[in-house]
Amino acid sequence: MKRSRFNEEQIIAILKQQESGVATADVCREHGISSATFYKWKAKYGGLEVSDARKLKTLEDENAKLKKLLAEQMLDNAMLKDVASRKW
Repeated sequence: MKRSRFNEEQIIAILKQQESGVATADVCREHGISSATFYKWKAKYGGLEVSDARKLKTLEDENAKLKKLLAEQMLDNAMLKDVASRKW
């Protein structure tokens, strides 16, 4: 997946710039983003502060790790059930 040129702090700053009264088209042109990207960011980061965005990022990372652990555990469990069900 392609990484963004902007981090969460920069995205929030761009959104606040538009909220302060600058036209959306001007903000998009200034930062070199499409209006679709701007509205996608607004849906995800709208109303967040920088500290909230950092917390969101850490929670998303932790959630991804937990999902990976769960998937590995379920795979091990299925493998053990398969081995136990076979007759020797």
